[in-house]
Amino acid sequence: MTGKPTKELVLQALSKVQEPELNDDLVSLNMIRELQIDGSKVAFEIMLTTPACPLRGQIKMEAEQAVMTVGGVKTVEIKFDSDVPNDGRTRGLVKMPIRNAIAIGSGKGGVGKSTVAVNIAVSLAKSGARVGLLDADIYGPNTPTMLGVKKLPPSKGKTLIPAVTHGIKLISMGLLVKPGQPLIWRGPMLNSAIRQFLGDVEWGELDYLIVDLPPGTGDASLSLAQALPLSGAIIVTLPQQVSLEDASRGLNMFRQLEVPIIGIVENMSYLDLPDGTRMDIFGIGGGKKLALSADVPFLGEVPIDPSIREGGDNGKPIVVLNPESVAAKALTEITQTMAARVSVAALAQANAPSINIIE
Repeated sequence: MTGKPTKELVLQALSKVQEPELNDDLVSLNMIRELQIDGSKVAFEIMLTTPACPLRGQIKMEAEQAVMTVGGVKTVEIKFDSDVPNDGRTRGLVKMPIRNAIAIGSGKGGVGKSTVAVNIAVSLAKSGARVGLLDADIYGPNTPTMLGVKKLPPSKGKTLIPAVTHGIKLISMGLLVKPGQPLIWRGPMLNSAIRQFLGDVEWGELDYLIVDLPPGTGDASLSLAQALPLSGAIIVTLPQQVSLEDASRGLNMFRQLEVPIIGIVENMSYLDLPDGTRMDIFGIGGGKKLALSADVPFLGEVPIDPSIREGGDNGKPIVVLNPESVAAKALTEITQTMAARVSVAALAQANAPSINIIE
């Protein structure tokens, strides 16, 4: 086509490009910014709702194709930025704004919940998000080891300063007690510690606060869910039946607390052997079965990979240590899917009509 491109014509073309997750076009969603036309060159910015957008490539391709149909356009330059929406929940205990708080839980220990939480947090940070990780597993705080952190920075009076590593801010009881010291605490002490992690930590502004919960449905999980309004929760399980039963209890706990379930992650799903075959050590398909029976999304499965153990022992999560591995890619995709679902829910909450009841 020939002619001279104008902003009106470019926007008209982009109004035909849909944002797949939000089910509306880029122009109506106000996602097109800094539109500039220089002769036959068109440049603009697309403002995403999360830097971890799983469909960035698709959106870019369709936007380029749409603009190239405008007469006179020969080149298209697209940049991306992001503005993560706030879920609208008031978090009075937290001094600085936290836009979304996501709990990673399970019904039992030994399913790799902390591994999933750490890799989700680091994957979000790698995408460009502002991320905090709160290790609420008071009895078994493993995240400092997994992230290679030895101590916290000096505090400011009574305010704790989180450690910063791999682009995320971290607070953990493991950084406040001596190595190997047992934590023999009852409910009130747990509640006090969790509230301190929320109210006395200088988190700064965060797009996402990832919360690594302790196993089970005990005091720590309940205290956290009551003290910190959550955007949603992810349940981690193994494929085996025993793990599914416990994960189901954790899921139902969140439902009773009216916390939205973002989805199920199946960890240690299978082991790829050197001869190319696959061994299902803990069974097969359990995570999908739980998601189907509970009517919640299945976010993905993470295979067994020795690099996960190696990275966890050496302070380098697998999404950093071996980002091209099958396990790292699975965790990255899970993170992107989670971020997209959280953004959709936050925008839906923001656009929900208010109801005035007149007595």
